[in-house]
Amino acid sequence: MPAPKKGPRIGGSGTHQKHILANLAKSLIEHERITTTEAKARQLRPFVEPLITKAKKGDLHARRQVAATLELRNTPFYSGRDMLYKLFEEIAPRYAARPGGYTRIVKLGPRRGDNAPMAIIELVEPLTVAQEATREAEAATKRAVKETEAKAPVVEDEAPAAEAETEADEATDEAAESETTES
Repeated sequence: MPAPKKGPRIGGSGTHQKHILANLAKSLIEHERITTTEAKARQLRPFVEPLITKAKKGDLHARRQVAATLELRNTPFYSGRDMLYKLFEEIAPRYAARPGGYTRIVKLGPRRGDNAPMAIIELVEPLTVAQEATREAEAATKRAVKETEAKAPVVEDEAPAAEAETEADEATDEAAESETTES
């Protein structure tokens, strides 16, 4: 969990900020999409992404670390257990092939009451097998093009050589004309 920043925070103290982020993370895990202020969304992203990475490990130690970070020991037993189940058994397997970047922040307009900038933070949809295959094929073709460009011999422009030939031809034509006019 990131340390509370110095200076102005969401909430009053560093402890209050941790509680706010834990509650936002619980809501994000439960609903997979929440609307909040842009500042809270920006602070929530580095809080929740390591939790998903730990959930991808799936071992008991990771489960206990996530439960401690989300403060699930203070909630009723069934809701904390359900939250961990959803994170470890439903959300984490979706991102097994993804190395990071599990969330997306979409900016909305200002809030009506106090003009605060609003945003939606959501879990991104994992790539389908077809999308992954397409992405891998595009990457392979880009690599192949770069390799062929690197191996291709450097060809000098033929235009300067052609210009030199035409200049030489013009010079010989002029010389031939001057000889014919002199005789």
